[in-house]
Amino acid sequence: MFKIIRKEILNPSVSLIEVDAPYIARKAEPGQFIILRVDEHGERIPFTIADYDREKGTVTIIFQIVGQSTERLNELNAGDSLQDFVGPLGKASHFEGVKTAAVIGGGLGTAIAYPQAKKLHAMGVEVDMINGFRNKDMIIIEDLCADACTNLYTMTDDGSNGNKGFVTAKLEELISAGRKYDIVIAIGPLVMMRAVCELTRPYGIKTIVSMNPIMIDGTGMCGGCRVTVGGETKFACVDGPDFDGHLVDFDQAIRRSKMFAKGERRSREAHHCRLEGMDRA
Repeated sequence: MFKIIRKEILNPSVSLIEVDAPYIARKAEPGQFIILRVDEHGERIPFTIADYDREKGTVTIIFQIVGQSTERLNELNAGDSLQDFVGPLGKASHFEGVKTAAVIGGGLGTAIAYPQAKKLHAMGVEVDMINGFRNKDMIIIEDLCADACTNLYTMTDDGSNGNKGFVTAKLEELISAGRKYDIVIAIGPLVMMRAVCELTRPYGIKTIVSMNPIMIDGTGMCGGCRVTVGGETKFACVDGPDFDGHLVDFDQAIRRSKMFAKGERRSREAHHCRLEGMDRA
């Protein structure tokens, strides 16, 4: 069992938990992920590692409530325990030779982009971080991101935080103003990552994206997390999650991402019905 040390509600649909997992914390690196089960009857669900503390022996994940499993996970609090917490899995990100970088997070993707920016910043890299949210109420970990980069730009679709626009508009503005990047890292919704890649392609800027498709075993055996990269089939759990964004078949990835949306919604609704039945009882 893995004890939850801390829980924080970041916005109405996103929560953070810090888990006591010293063996994972000892080896975790940005870009890697864990797979957990809430209890012995729960499904295996992957989460990219948002942070880790080797001294405390803890690993932090940030998750969005989208289905029954994340709903049940969100019902736990500090002091409760998870049945399984396995990792670190996947390949760690590598940034050798990088001197300037743009790290872009879209919505919940900000939680995954944060450790990338933090690692680069600690290496002495000049980091521009651009995060995008629908509105100011959805903004998460802004203070942490500010400490993990040279310049932070937080954008909102509706401008409710004073900075209206998409992350691509801010990135294009910075590039047009003469900013030179060795690498751009984009993490978030597939449509956002695709838009960033199309923006950087004509400039010839190396662009890395984090692919997080449906995943079951995390070892490359089930094939559920397959993505097409450069015309070849790759498995995000063992070949990634980081890939060259200019080679990813985003159209295919977007189609596959919608396969289980209805099932997730029905599962969450059924869970709510069970909880309401228990309350009435």
